[in-house]
Amino acid sequence: MEKIEHIGIAVKDLEKSNALFASFFGESHYKTEEVASEGVKTSFFKSGPNKIELLQATNPESPIAKFIEKKGEGIHHIAFLVQDIHAEIVRLKNEGFSVLNDPEISGTKKGADNKLVVFLHPKTTNGVLIELCQEIQ
Repeated sequence: MEKIEHIGIAVKDLEKSNALFASFFGESHYKTEEVASEGVKTSFFKSGPNKIELLQATNPESPIAKFIEKKGEGIHHIAFLVQDIHAEIVRLKNEGFSVLNDPEISGTKKGADNKLVVFLHPKTTNGVLIELCQEIQ
């Protein structure tokens, strides 16, 4: 793991949340992006060397919509940057972690911000949804 790449926060209203976080950080978000395969619209803010990703559901069946329905708005996941996502998956599976979208079964997912992504099941990470991210070259 290289560093925390971003912290994902589930929100109901992206525009209201963008205004809130712009006030907090003193500057606007630098990017919005829709990830249709995940049913989500994202917005990114910089915080020093890290990023904050706001996530709004674009359909009621998306993971973010289900998360907000169950837990309300708030921290959804912590993402870590890795150099080789496939090697990290093998290493972590050997350590006993469970992969939600295992690339050996379904292939890696293209996430927001030009990343390949995979998630570790919270049942194996003390209740925290962990995302691994690798830059797409």
